[in-house]
Amino acid sequence: MPPFDSSAFTQWLPQVLCAAFLAILFLQSGVDKVVDWKGNLGWLTGHFSKSPLRGVVAPMLAVLTLMELASGAVSAAGVVSLVVSGATRLAWMGAALSASSLVCLFFGQRMAKEYGGAAALVPYFLLAIATLVLTRG
Repeated sequence: MPPFDSSAFTQWLPQVLCAAFLAILFLQSGVDKVVDWKGNLGWLTGHFSKSPLRGVVAPMLAVLTLMELASGAVSAAGVVSLVVSGATRLAWMGAALSASSLVCLFFGQRMAKEYGGAAALVPYFLLAIATLVLTRG
């Protein structure tokens, strides 16, 4: 058994924790949209009723749901890859998908003039960007 490398561990642990956070965030959100499609669609239809996006709520929800599920699944695969082999590629890809999903969410919140909701996404976006930086090869 090789000696404990504290330098490698201090780099690896934040990578794993960030990727796990993104996996949980997006898998829960994506699965919720699938399980309660009708409820989410109804709420979002009202949310966007006075915005230029009011006519495309269902397709937007479908795309966002797929993006969130992909973000969460790839981030989860990244956690497994980090734990099993230390490879960062999947965690980086999950963070890139997560940041893209958050940009879409941010755009929707701004278009709906829901500025508080848009502002609440900033910490998640910063975490996704930090994960990109931490897992870059």
